Amino acid sequence: MDFVTVNRTPVLTLWAAVVAESFGFEPDEALTLGKAVAGLTAQSNGQRLGIFTPSPEAVHKERAKNANAAGVLRVALLGRAVPVVRTDFGFRAADNEQKPIAPSSVEKYLRSQFGERLPEVRVAMETLAQSQGPEALVNEAFRLYEAFRPEIPEGKAGWGAKGKLSLQRIRELAAKP
Repeated sequence: MDFVTVNRTPVLTLWAAVVAESFGFEPDEALTLGKAVAGLTAQSNGQRLGIFTPSPEAVHKERAKNANAAGVLRVALLGRAVPVVRTDFGFRAADNEQKPIAPSSVEKYLRSQFGERLPEVRVAMETLAQSQGPEALVNEAFRLYEAFRPEIPEGKAGWGAKGKLSLQRIRELAAKP
């Protein structure tokens, strides 16, 4: 079987983590960055689909929180500006309250979504990331994700839906010059 049936969110989480590692982040740092990229993307998509509608008060509160977030850096990854904080264990992406995301929770999440296929999917994604030059990966990482992500129905019907992630498609993208 050359595909895994999975939702897009864990696919994006893992891909963003693999890309972050290829940029030199430590594995635990990269896991948290991957989770943050997927969360920011889901939030954006949810707003676009009308699933999440931030109130003016929520927007004002978020802006004030971000303006007062001392020590929060921004890391660009797959077209997202990910909030990052320094911890005793290295950099960690931060959640909405600017608290560090736990890499162990991201690893547990990925294992729950991919099951025993996680190592195989990770290797395919690592091969794809390594097939790109560093500058190309910076510019093309999200486009590559769009090229291999699972197909799901458009609009609200696709929200949370699972699709087939083709490992062969990822390998084909890695083989392209």
